[in-house]
Amino acid sequence: MKVSKYEFDSQAQFKSKFDALHTEDSEGNLVPDFRFAAVELGHIVLEQGEYDEEGEEITAPVLSENYHVDMAWWEDGITTIEEEAILDEDGMVITPAVTSIDHPYGWKSYAINFDEGQGMHSFAGVDYQSHKM
Repeated sequence: MKVSKYEFDSQAQFKSKFDALHTEDSEGNLVPDFRFAAVELGHIVLEQGEYDEEGEEITAPVLSENYHVDMAWWEDGITTIEEEAILDEDGMVITPAVTSIDHPYGWKSYAINFDEGQGMHSFAGVDYQSHKM
């Protein structure tokens, strides 16, 4: 599994990209083209607000202008075979396939990267730093 963090201009922009990862079935339902999971974080807090003892806001929190989403991608859905494996006449591998893993089409330009830490969300104990794209 690979995990990535993304920033979109809006929730609508994310929804358009998300919907493109699906195919519509005969009943009009969206069916994922491969396995993935999405967590919509929305407009994340960049700076905490300040509040008095009664909970009244003194200083408003500062929110990101961008819409944030974390995605978990199962590798079989994002792996491209660059060169097919070469097999001998018995089906034994002579030269293994050359593959690459990358963001789905059109997603890479929205990806953000943290050099340290997990960000504000992680997938069930999956370490972002060791599983990021």
